[in-house]
Amino acid sequence: MISRDPKELFEQARSGSRVALARLLTYIESGGALHRQTVAEAYRSTSPYVIGITGPPGAGKSTLTDRLISEALTVGSFDGQHPFGAIAILAVDPTSPFTGGAILGDRVRMQEHATDDRVFIRSMATRGHLGGLSLAVPDAIRVLGAVGFSVVLVETVGVGQMEVEIASAADTTIVVTIPGAGDSMQANKAGLLEVADLFVVNKADRPDISSVRRDLEQMLDLGGERAWRPTITETVATDGRGLSELWAAITEHRLFIERDDTFMERRRMRTRVELQRVLSAVVANRVRELANGDAYEAQVARLVSGECDPYTAADVLLKL
Repeated sequence: MISRDPKELFEQARSGSRVALARLLTYIESGGALHRQTVAEAYRSTSPYVIGITGPPGAGKSTLTDRLISEALTVGSFDGQHPFGAIAILAVDPTSPFTGGAILGDRVRMQEHATDDRVFIRSMATRGHLGGLSLAVPDAIRVLGAVGFSVVLVETVGVGQMEVEIASAADTTIVVTIPGAGDSMQANKAGLLEVADLFVVNKADRPDISSVRRDLEQMLDLGGERAWRPTITETVATDGRGLSELWAAITEHRLFIERDDTFMERRRMRTRVELQRVLSAVVANRVRELANGDAYEAQVARLVSGECDPYTAADVLLKL
């Protein structure tokens, strides 16, 4: 029988229960006391290696992710000598306007691995809680690492600010683009130059592929010197072309950040940002609580009557 206690659920999930794991991730999305207990238990374990995949809608991210899973399971771990026990995918879907849940479009496009015991796919809706997806995704990644997943792929729905935030929290961030999706300046404005470790030009069988690559190279040249210059890989995800080169580029980037001693520093910075977001969300929650009640209405009345200014009223409320 599947437990409802987070500690017992972790034990069941580590023993292979996908139902228990699904329940833990539901706690993460739902918020509340069970969410806090789940996160507390998850943070006792090491975070897995996170590969973020983002890009504009229609770039073929889901198909690319599906093929990348196959490549990773075939090649094995980053040293090429040990097989991956299991790989997890967090697919950030648009929120359903009717249920508030994920539309599950990515699961539909990952049919090949939907029933693979070595692969776990979870769609997360963009509604979030507390601090939204920018907090729910890191918490979910921790849960997946705590139950034994050494690699987690996070595929985002687009290239908005939230997606950039999530992608920048990855160890290796892949930005997917396609011919005809806009020039390099659009990518630069979206902030992708700062977060991209690898660029993938998907649907590379189209005739204008060379101009896309040239635009990306020019964008990188204008970006100045960097310790790691993002690799540009061309793929055709529908038939698997370029996937072995992409996995090799991911492996090369991982080896680079480990050799360059930036791996732990990146994770430290990621943790600092994560804590700041949690702190902001908790404070925002408390402000919302303060904004409901007699004390708040009393300060509103004082403001309306001219007895005090908003800053004085805020000080009074914070002292409560």
